[in-house]
Order: sequence, then C-alpha cells, then structure tokens
Amino acid sequence: MTRGRPRASLGRVLDDLGSTLLTLGHGQPRRGVEIGGVVIHDPVDQPDLPRHAVVLGVGLRDAEEIAAVLPDLGKQEVAALIVRAPVPGDAAVAAAAEESGVVILGLAPGASWTQLVAILRSLLAEGDVGVVDAESLGGVPSGDLFTLANAISALVDAPITIEDRSSRVLAFSGRQDEADQSRIETILGRQVPEKYTRMLAERGVFRRIYRDDDPVWIEPLPLGPDEQPRVAVAVRAGDEVLGSIWAAVREPLDPDRTRALRDAAKLVALHMLRIRAGADVERRLRTDLLSTALEGGAGARDALSRLGLARQPVVVLALTVLDEPGAVQPLHVDAALATERQQLGDGFAMHLSAVHPRSAAALIGDVTYGLLPLSGDTADGEERAARIAAEFLGRVGHRGRAAIAVGPVARDVAELAYARSAADRVVRVLRSEQGAGPRVARLADVTVEALMLELRDLVAARGDGLTGAVARLWEYDQEHNGRMVETLRVWLDAFGDVIAASAALHVHPNTLRYRVRRLSALSGLDLDDPDARFAAMLQLRVFDRPRA
Repeated sequence: MTRGRPRASLGRVLDDLGSTLLTLGHGQPRRGVEIGGVVIHDPVDQPDLPRHAVVLGVGLRDAEEIAAVLPDLGKQEVAALIVRAPVPGDAAVAAAAEESGVVILGLAPGASWTQLVAILRSLLAEGDVGVVDAESLGGVPSGDLFTLANAISALVDAPITIEDRSSRVLAFSGRQDEADQSRIETILGRQVPEKYTRMLAERGVFRRIYRDDDPVWIEPLPLGPDEQPRVAVAVRAGDEVLGSIWAAVREPLDPDRTRALRDAAKLVALHMLRIRAGADVERRLRTDLLSTALEGGAGARDALSRLGLARQPVVVLALTVLDEPGAVQPLHVDAALATERQQLGDGFAMHLSAVHPRSAAALIGDVTYGLLPLSGDTADGEERAARIAAEFLGRVGHRGRAAIAVGPVARDVAELAYARSAADRVVRVLRSEQGAGPRVARLADVTVEALMLELRDLVAARGDGLTGAVARLWEYDQEHNGRMVETLRVWLDAFGDVIAASAALHVHPNTLRYRVRRLSALSGLDLDDPDARFAAMLQLRVFDRPRA
C-alpha cells in the first residue's frame, strides 16, 4: 500500500497550534517523526501507548510529578507530554526531558483538554484505517484546512478562522495573538461565544455575509478598546452555504487582497466538501472493515490488520438503543432514532479511542460494535470492558434507553466471530427487558435469559404449544375466569414457600394451599416430582400462551 502525505508530526502541530493553544516548554520536536496517537495520562491504570504518542498530562502540575513520569514515557518512545501552562522551568524537569527525549508542551490557560483532543485528532485523522489519499486541492493536501488557513493568512496579511454555519471553528491560522480578545476566546473554545454571535445576528451581519459573494466589512463590536474590525466571506458550494472565512484586520482590504479572499473561499469550499465526503467514505470503510472482522472467515485477518488490531486480544462491545421491539414507528420517529444511534455510536467510538488509541467502533445495522484491545493480563478483560462501558453510559445517563453488551475476550481472529455472536445474544436480552434489567451485561450475567429466548425461537419455529398439565390449567382458567396458572407460576418461583407465594398473590396462606391442591387435582400435576415441576416451570417461562 502506498502512502501519500504522512500523518502530522509534532513540528507541524506546533506550527498550526503554537502561540495560540500550545507553547514549547522543554526539548526540541523532531520534525520527521509522525505522531502515533493521543493518549490521556492515567497514573492508576496505565494505558497502552502507541509509538511516538502525544500524552495529555491532565492533572500533572508540580515539577516533581512531571519529572517523575518522563523516564517511563521516554522508554515507551513518547513524542511529547502536554501539561497545563505555564510549564515548570525547574532544572530537574529540563534535565528529565533532555534525558528521556520527551518534548514538554504547555496548554494555554482557558483551553479545555476536550478541545485539544478534538483538534489533535482532526490533524491526525488521515490514515487511521490504513488508507491515505494523496490528492491535493490548489496545492494543499485535500481536507487540510489548517494549512489552507495559514496560506490565506499569508495572502491577506491577517489572522484567519474558517468556521461552519454554526460558528464552530474548523481551522485557524497562526498570528492569532495579533487579534483581539474575542478572537482569542473563539480559538480557545473552538466556537464563537454566544454573546458575539447574538450581537452579529442582531446587526444582520450573517445575513449580509450569506447574501453577498464579496467579502463583507464588519465594524468592531462594542466590547472593549482592543476590538478589531473583521472582513468575512461566505463559503459556498452552489446554492449551499457551507460556512465562512473571517479575517481580523485593522483596515479595509485593498482590491488585491479582497480578490484573494474571495478566490480563497472557492478553494475552502472544495476542501470542506472533500472533508464531508471523506468522512462518509472513511466511516463506510471502517464499517466494512469492522463488519468483515466480526464475521470471521478469510478476510477477517486482513481487516483486523488494516484496523491496526492484528495479533492482539480484543473484547467485542455492542451498543444498542432500546426501542420498542416490533413497534411500527412513524417515519419522523424512525429518522430520529437512526440519528440517535449514529450520535451515540460516534460518542462511543470517541470514548473507546480515549481508552485505547487503536480501538475501533462502527454502526452496523442498528447496533454499534466496538473492538477494545487489551494489554497485559486478559483474565479480567470482560470486567475491564464492562467498567469502560458503564463509564460511557454514565456520561450519557440522560439517555436511559442505551445499553451495552460485553462479549468474551477474543484472543485471535478465530475467536472473534464467536465473541460477536455472544455479544449479539446479550443485546437481545437487553432489548427484551427494555431497561428493566442491567444497562451493561456479559453473557455470564444473562445466560438463562438468553437460553429462554432461544427456546422460544425453537418452539415458535416448530409450532409447539402448551401440553399436559399446564395446558389443562390454562383451559380451565379460560372457561372459569380462574387464576390457576398464575398461582402455579408464583408457587414455583417461590420454591413452594407458601408464605412468600401468598404474599406475592395477596391472599391468605390457607387460600394458597387450597389453590395448590386444587390445581394439582385439576391438571394431574405431581408437585412432589422434581421433573414435573421443572417441566411446568419451563413451559410457563417459554410460552406466553398456548398455540391456537
């Protein structure tokens, strides 16, 4: 497989994000080394670090703490450690960074770790599933909006942001320190603050931008003495407005720079369309690879290799939304449910990738399957995966209709199809219980329920119905409006405990004793025979009603 443009190096990350989000604290970034992934530092549960990873030192502040983790990171060939700025200038930290070869960067105050992860992953997105497109648009690698923003900045001699229709920042150029406070807040939040967008909307700015083809001059907002004017131009694809380009300027652009900004909008539109199409293609590719791997067979090993999961144990996870089984939904409800599945699936994929950078997840049918690689001892792999699944559901707790099945550990590709099958059996149980049971379950947790569902399938396929004593009791209840079947079910569930069963039925114990004797006489059921009791209990659990 040929490679096109390599994934981002640490030098390129600093070129794109330096002076705005990241500052260099100690060490010198190696320009030719590709970043292998983004991992959050966890002192309690050390993650499996890919080679040349960028480690986010969330919570690392003291010089001693930072210096203590650097030797271990150096042994794992970590490219950089990012801590909250200001980076300690302690001599011990500088020496540890020099000895380990790990570059220390500082994250600007006010910027969140979540925003940083999103930006870094957007820079590292190409090649995640083994395919890199070498296509370029206007001399810039396709979809690389950060490089394009820097190119536009050079043309118009002003710091640039590229934003979507919701005023979310898709990319930005360097030199943002030359702009005003509102621009800094926008970059740090990757979103234009609501107070600014509200003022712009009230002044009709967005209407002017989206109506005109030429760049629009925008007077400074009355927010402070340092506020600068803006020049903005819409990014269009035909009649569709994709977003806009914003330049923080001090004076109106001359005709040449105005023309350059207008022409740049056309090129940005091509890149934004390429990103949108590429995201769809990548999602389909990842889905196909994951589906092929889970099915087993000849192509499974190659699919796992392209996902970066070859030769390592994985756990299969299955995320489902608990909709009404078999219910016919209106079209708008079906569309909303499909959107919810996709959004939950994307969030689940991000959650798993934060745990392990080589995790893979995709929506296949109406279930999002995830492959979680395991490092170290795999004996407790299912328990670890269940904890990770519970953490995800805890974060989306307001969506109580989601549940996750945890399959067994697959130690090689031959076991992967069985692990997926086991996860599917758990999914079916979770759906049948409609939230009444656990939200995270392994097959060991729901084995009986899974067997009961499979028995119901078997008897339905064969056309079987109630027989013997239970069938006679059901017929009696239908003719006499009785409660003999219910009494038998409760008595069996209570293991013959008269006090417990009578309390469940809200009757006197003597009444229950009479009913039990009566149902035994009516049906011929020998309640002293353990096989007869088991057969009756099994029929009551498998059949909802007898066959007509």
